[in-house]
Amino acid sequence: MKGAGAGNMSSGRFSHLLRGVWFLWQALLVVGTGTKLWEVPTGPFASSSNFSESLQWEPHCQYYNIQDRVRITADIPPQLDGTWVSIRCEVRPGPEFLTRSYTFHPNRHFQALQHYYTDSSCEDPSYSLIVRGKIRLRQASWITHGATEAEHHLSKVAIVVHSLAAKQRLASRLPSTCVGLSLGRVVPGKLYELYNTRAGRGCLEALGFSMMEMGLVRVETQYHSHGGKVQELFLGDIHTDWTQRTQYKPTGYQQPLQNAMHHIHPCPVCALVYRSSDQRPPVLPRSPATYLSLGGRWVSQRCETRPNVLFLTRDFTFDPQQHAWEGIYRHYSDPACSQPTFTLRASGHYAQGNPSPKISGASEFVFKVTQVRATAMGEPTAKLLNSTKPGKCGRARGWEVGIEQDLTPTDGCTVLGIKLPHKEYELFKIELDHRKHPLLFIGERPTDGSSPDRPLRRPTSFQAPMVLCSGGSTQAARSGFNSKQVQLAASGTERLPQLVLLVFGSVLCGWLCVY
Repeated sequence: MKGAGAGNMSSGRFSHLLRGVWFLWQALLVVGTGTKLWEVPTGPFASSSNFSESLQWEPHCQYYNIQDRVRITADIPPQLDGTWVSIRCEVRPGPEFLTRSYTFHPNRHFQALQHYYTDSSCEDPSYSLIVRGKIRLRQASWITHGATEAEHHLSKVAIVVHSLAAKQRLASRLPSTCVGLSLGRVVPGKLYELYNTRAGRGCLEALGFSMMEMGLVRVETQYHSHGGKVQELFLGDIHTDWTQRTQYKPTGYQQPLQNAMHHIHPCPVCALVYRSSDQRPPVLPRSPATYLSLGGRWVSQRCETRPNVLFLTRDFTFDPQQHAWEGIYRHYSDPACSQPTFTLRASGHYAQGNPSPKISGASEFVFKVTQVRATAMGEPTAKLLNSTKPGKCGRARGWEVGIEQDLTPTDGCTVLGIKLPHKEYELFKIELDHRKHPLLFIGERPTDGSSPDRPLRRPTSFQAPMVLCSGGSTQAARSGFNSKQVQLAASGTERLPQLVLLVFGSVLCGWLCVY
């Protein structure tokens, strides 16, 4: 969940200011610490270099055998050649339900196959898009550490409608004519061109279609102790506001695609998506509905990235009998989550609402944050917090590295953007992974940093799933689950010159700590 009210922040103003301060911070890092050129690029790539990372944070889930621990590497620039596929039915803001199969060739050409569905289980195909173009990797990202910036050019987009009902739905969204295509004459199962280099952009915009996700790229390789290898492709995040998604330049990631040759096993969805075509969209197998008692502990599966320079892990404990929760948000300055900046410990109560009318199998919740404690994990963060006015952020000038402070007596922390108490309207869903272990999906945070503090702002898509570490039980059921979780976020950074830290901290935390 998020920490506290960022709903009154101006997203555009803070986003532009944040990027400018980030540029300054990265430049000073190069001078002060001798950071490698690929971290702060000055031009296109001259040669290939590797960057290794390890999964280092605590804790490991109890059901993971010690042999399941993995080593993760990320190559910069990334190697994209091959086919990358969805591992589950994906949910985008809106909501939209889709599966993806992207193929990249050595000559920089790519073909993207996107299958859209009417349901959150991806059982009822609506239409498929075939996208062709070229991608050019440019330089390591100034904004999102560990990512590579890229530019793409589309040459053609075509559509195949899979039913008469889908045709009728599209007719209400698209112009009457698209590149010679008259929707009234569309025949289900036949390929039609929507866009080429000469015409059709209006059709794509009406469809809400964009490949801006290609603007940010990261490839991770997981090496398991038993000898297995899994490769994942992270592409840029999709803006949660439908009206901004076609112009948005990503700074975070979507859920990753996996390499068709190096993916998790077993993965029946991978095979179905890989074998699909525009004429034969994959129909995913129905997963049994899962009833779950949230009593117990849930944690992040990996170091998570949020838009605008946020790296964190989440650790939650739920008490269903008391309808109480506690969440620990550990923040870092790097994509390996190895350099801690600060930790937030939030707690409160929750209430379960109705099943979601938009996403089958999901449930609505209302969460209240009543207490937040913070711990500075580095001297720069402690200095930033000690610079706040008395009564605005914990005990005045009492911040020390590694010592937790309660923010409740000051009703939060202005410099961190935390206001207490705070209420949010949430969305939760439970699925089982390939090993039949439960996954907890929590509503995606708004891209602009605002707060879902009213029902109309409730999320329509999800963050990365969390795994159950201890406690709880699962069984087949006919409907959702009976508990919740929250998201509070913040960011910080280490090794910053003090002047830049004060500016950067006030901008970053004032907008993002509620994330």
